[in-house]
Amino acid sequence: MSMSFDHADHVYTIAGHASAAASSPIAASWRRCLTLYGLSPEEDRTPWRLTEAEFRQVRARSSVLIEEAGAEIDRLFAIVGKGGCCLLLTDENGIALERRGAAGDDREFRGVGLWSGTAWSEASVGTNGIGTALADERPVLILRDQHFLSQNTRLSCTTAPIRDHTGRIAAALDISTCRDDANEMTMSILSQAVRDAAARIEAGLFRRAFSAARILLVPVDGRMAPALLAVDRDDLVLGATRAARQVLGLDDRRIATGIAASDLLHEDRSEEGRDLDDAERAALRRVLTRAGGNVSQAADLLGISRATLYRKMKKLSIN
Repeated sequence: MSMSFDHADHVYTIAGHASAAASSPIAASWRRCLTLYGLSPEEDRTPWRLTEAEFRQVRARSSVLIEEAGAEIDRLFAIVGKGGCCLLLTDENGIALERRGAAGDDREFRGVGLWSGTAWSEASVGTNGIGTALADERPVLILRDQHFLSQNTRLSCTTAPIRDHTGRIAAALDISTCRDDANEMTMSILSQAVRDAAARIEAGLFRRAFSAARILLVPVDGRMAPALLAVDRDDLVLGATRAARQVLGLDDRRIATGIAASDLLHEDRSEEGRDLDDAERAALRRVLTRAGGNVSQAADLLGISRATLYRKMKKLSIN
């Protein structure tokens, strides 16, 4: 009991100083919990759980996310599940959609609320991996007494947010453990694993949203999140991940207006007059490839005469 009071006193002291909140993300979260959400660190507050009907509705809204993330969650759990860890995939509100955990750990995890259908937003249970990652829109690592509620100081959590194809927060992926020997180094390794998995899910969601488009990888150094562009057959950008938007200065308005990927990526266009020739050459080479190099068959596919195709090939230096 005294440890709970000590933790609560510490939270009140730190969160009461605006300077601490300005310099520490954890202190900033504690301050939000006190002033914005009206929570108290000493109160007995477990994550509220949706009814079965509510849970079905939430899962239905997130069906694409659940389908895309399933294999990645299974792969990650196969690596960390035997170490006393629980995995949660949540929606943008922190509601646990999918859970992975070893049967032997179920009782403990269910007791602290790490279960499907529970809500782990900051407003619900204060500073925690899921809620704080969603609030700050960044990966977080919350170790034991960095949690806001005293009752959650047994937990260590590492969480990464997942963005949709428009760059907006859509979900979070979390690894949590109640193990007493979970130290900062161990959790940092798990943090890297969860961020890698979240990045792959995010990339999968983007490719799924633009399944008919060509996907380009934007060359960026030292960035974890996928920097991808979706481009149509005319080289116009249809969509971009959050990382690509940040690097290339893109937003919804600029994408809707229309911009060529080659211009964004500063590809050499010094001889603009050759663009049409380049496009025609590429189109003819594709048709010739499909026809296995048979000029007569390629001409039929194009709806032109064999002689016309030969003239075009000569003009465009296609052998």
